[in-house]
Amino acid sequence: MKMKLIKTEAEYEEALEAINEFLPIGEENLSEEQLDDLELLSTLVEKYEAEHFPIPFPDPIEAIKFRMEQEGLTRKELQKYIGCPSKVSEILNRKRPLSLSMIRALHEGLGIPVEVLLQKASKELTFA
Repeated sequence: MKMKLIKTEAEYEEALEAINEFLPIGEENLSEEQLDDLELLSTLVEKYEAEHFPIPFPDPIEAIKFRMEQEGLTRKELQKYIGCPSKVSEILNRKRPLSLSMIRALHEGLGIPVEVLLQKASKELTFA
C-alpha cells in the first residue's frame, strides 16, 4: 500500500486491511521497515478516525461516578473535593452545577480532566 493521507472511507478500509496483515506476524518478527510502515499506517488511521469518528467527552457527573467506582470511593470521601454532604448529593443528583473550586479539586485529587468537568452536565434523569 502506498503511504499517504487517508481521505476516503475506501482508503481507510484499505489501511485497516494493511494493518491487519501485520498483526498475525507479531511485532517481534517484523523488520525495521515493516515496523515503520505499521507505525505510519496506525498514525494515519488514528488521524482519520479522530476527524471522522470523534469521541465526545463523557458527561461530567458520569465521569465523577465512574471515578468513584474505579477508586472505590464513597459519597463521604467525595466531600473533600466537593464540600458538605448536601453539596455532594446535589452534584451527583444534578441539582447543582460544579463550581470552579470543585472542578479544580476533582481534577487535582481524582485526575478527572478539566475539559470533562467544564462541560454542562446533561439534564437526563437517571433511574436507580
